[in-house]
Amino acid sequence: MIENYETFSEQQTKILNRYVTSTTSNIFCLRNLPEVIKGALFSRYSRSSLGLRSLLLKEFIMSEETAFSSIVGSVIKGEGDERIIEDQIMAIKKAQNFYDRILDGYGDDSIGELGGGHLALENISMLAAKVIEDCRIGGSPLEKSTRYIYFDQKVGGEYLFFREPILMTSAYRDLYLQTCNRLFETYSILIPQLTLVMEKNFPKEQDVSIVAYTAAIRAKVLDCLRGLLPASALTNMGMFGNGRFFEGLIQKLNSHNLAEMQDIGRKGFHEMSKIMPSFVRRAEPNHKYQQTFSQFSEQLRGELKALADECSENIPAMSGPGIRLIAYDPEAPMKVAAALLFEHSHSGLQQLQEYCRSLPEEQISRILEAGSNFRENRRHKSPRALEHAYFTFEIVADFGAYRDLQRHRMLTQERQLLTCDLGYFVPSEIRGTPMEKPYCDAMEEAKRAYDQIALELPEEAQYVVPMGFNIHWYFHVNLRALQWLCELRSSPAGHPAYRFIAQELSKQVAKVCPQFERYFKFVDYDGYQLGRLGQEIRTVEKMKGRKEHV
Repeated sequence: MIENYETFSEQQTKILNRYVTSTTSNIFCLRNLPEVIKGALFSRYSRSSLGLRSLLLKEFIMSEETAFSSIVGSVIKGEGDERIIEDQIMAIKKAQNFYDRILDGYGDDSIGELGGGHLALENISMLAAKVIEDCRIGGSPLEKSTRYIYFDQKVGGEYLFFREPILMTSAYRDLYLQTCNRLFETYSILIPQLTLVMEKNFPKEQDVSIVAYTAAIRAKVLDCLRGLLPASALTNMGMFGNGRFFEGLIQKLNSHNLAEMQDIGRKGFHEMSKIMPSFVRRAEPNHKYQQTFSQFSEQLRGELKALADECSENIPAMSGPGIRLIAYDPEAPMKVAAALLFEHSHSGLQQLQEYCRSLPEEQISRILEAGSNFRENRRHKSPRALEHAYFTFEIVADFGAYRDLQRHRMLTQERQLLTCDLGYFVPSEIRGTPMEKPYCDAMEEAKRAYDQIALELPEEAQYVVPMGFNIHWYFHVNLRALQWLCELRSSPAGHPAYRFIAQELSKQVAKVCPQFERYFKFVDYDGYQLGRLGQEIRTVEKMKGRKEHV
């Protein structure tokens, strides 16, 4: 292997060392470069005979047109002066024609995937977080946890929930504020009460550290009470994504019916334009592409809503929670078996499928077992052959469970509007206790408020719906993605609501396709009273080990 076919002078090496992790190896990383430069560099790279480092020197560092020194200077110096940062932003704008020309001339939309950025979204509603996380490919979200953080803090004497502008200027203003405040007050009042009950029911064992025990009890309490939090509750998110992802996300937000989403879209575009304007330019509100996309989205929603009202008028709505497997391919085991053989043979996939159809069940089992037998834990990813089996599930469960499971984005999923029409979840830990009445009273008050608001403003009414109310959605998922979801979400540390769903999904697949049961061998079907405790103990031990090592 040729390790390095490029040579650089001492001066060039000194310059390059600022921007690459190695000037000699054929494998290296970029560093200290803004996203717009990294994206344009890789775009040009695909049409150049030069190595990336030579290209960086010749066409970027040494070119006046790129405004390279002005853009990169403050990054290298580590300077935080406001004027220097402003100069950098101005330099990016000045050189934008160059980068736009590179991106337009040397690639297609996929070039937008060559640069990425981190976006922080603070004090947005949980409803907005779900809209953002629904954009599936190219982005990685991380959201504030309802399990570790108390949501009953006040700022300026007010609970932290989104004051939806349409509702705040409507006749429902006082009803909205009163209902949200009641939900937060109930949540806050029940925390110490339920904590005492949990400590009584699950006393600390002598060999368990107080830190791990306290964290596990807190998680258990907050898991039980999160159902009281309205969808308007404010949360924080961190989002990493490539340029193509952010452009698509912002376009969707700009075209959304709800004012909060549009505001996030405008602000998101403004901030992303500071670091990679060429990647998100088509999401600018006045850009022709954004305007036509918004028109398309509005027309699509309007036509489908009218047709849905017409077609489903006499079809009964779902009632109450449940998980249903509504579609699967009976030939899936044969198709998976054929796909498992394909990579290691010289035969056609169609011929292998026909061959597997002729095999007895025992032989199909041997092939399927070979694809499963050597997995020792859930992180051993199964072969892609499992993606030849698809299942469609329809689920009605509480919004809190949906909020966790919706983060699995490598599948097809869609939800209906969040309502108070499908009932709500009451944690078993508070049933039959004095805490049940205030919990249910607050939920019923929220339903009455929702019913009033939804008559006129059904989308805005979602903000008043507590997380404990059920939502209706579907998953269309292949076996490989389902295996990952079920094994991950059934782990002992998980929330009981989504643990049950994960267990039920795998059980229903195993019932209709028993030969696939082997692919769910790391699904945990046990029940745990204080499931988070084991994880917290491991965390404490790891931290202790690091301190001892230091």
